[in-house]
Amino acid sequence: MEAVFGLMVVVLLGLSRGIETYCDGRQDGAQCYGALGGTLVLQLMNDAAEINKFHWKINRSTLLGWSSNNSTIFLAEENKLFLTPSNGTLRMNNLNSNDGGEYMLIIFDRNGEISAMQTLHLFIQAPVSSVLLDSECLFEGEMRVSCSSEGGDSPQYSWTLDGRTLTDAELLSGNNETNIITLKQHVSGHLVCSVRNKVSHVSSSKRLCTCGFIFINCTLSDGTHISKCVFEANNTLCIEPTTPITMGK
Repeated sequence: MEAVFGLMVVVLLGLSRGIETYCDGRQDGAQCYGALGGTLVLQLMNDAAEINKFHWKINRSTLLGWSSNNSTIFLAEENKLFLTPSNGTLRMNNLNSNDGGEYMLIIFDRNGEISAMQTLHLFIQAPVSSVLLDSECLFEGEMRVSCSSEGGDSPQYSWTLDGRTLTDAELLSGNNETNIITLKQHVSGHLVCSVRNKVSHVSSSKRLCTCGFIFINCTLSDGTHISKCVFEANNTLCIEPTTPITMGK
C-alpha cells in the first residue's frame, strides 16, 4: 500500500510539468495523442477488478500487468505509469517520442487463455508554444498577414475577423487554413490567428487598420479614452501638448 501511495505522489507532481490529454482507448484500433513532456490519461477499460488478468505491451515488452486474484499490479516504469483499477484509467507521465507506437492489451480468462486482444496507437506531438502575427502593406493597398508558430507538430491554422470566419470577399489570396493570407483593400478589424494540433491550441490577435492608418489606444490626462484607427501621417490624438516649465527668478 505504501508503494502505491508513493507512486501516486510522483505521478501527481509530474502533472504540473506539461500538458495533460485524455483518450478513450477501450475500442480496438483507438488512436490517442499525447503532448511531449506531458501526461496522457488513458481509459484502458471500465474496471480492472472485473478482469481476471491482463497484460499491456508495446513491441513485445510488457509495461503493465494486472491480476485480480491478489490485486497485483506490475509496472515496468513506476515513476511513469499509474493504474487506477477501480475505474480502469492509466496515467502515462513525462511522455517522450519513444512512447509513441502501437500498444496491445491482452486479456486472459480464469483458465489462463487469451479471451480478448485490442490495439491502440499512440502519437506524441510537440505542443504549439507561441504564435506571432505580422502584417505589411502591399503596393495596391492590400495587406499581407503572416502567422508564425513556435514548436508544434502538424500545426493547423484558422483565422477570424471580429469573431467570424474570413470571407472570400475579404481575402485576396490564401484561405482560412493557411498561415499567410492577403487581405483586400479597406479590410480592418480585430484579426485572430489560431494554431492548434491534437494536443494544444494557441492564438494571437491584432487590431488591423487599412493601409495608411494606425490603431491608437490611449487615455488622456483629462480621462478621455481614445481607441480607433487614425490616419498615420497627421495623428496627434494621443500626443498631448507639453506645458513649458517657467523658472523662477
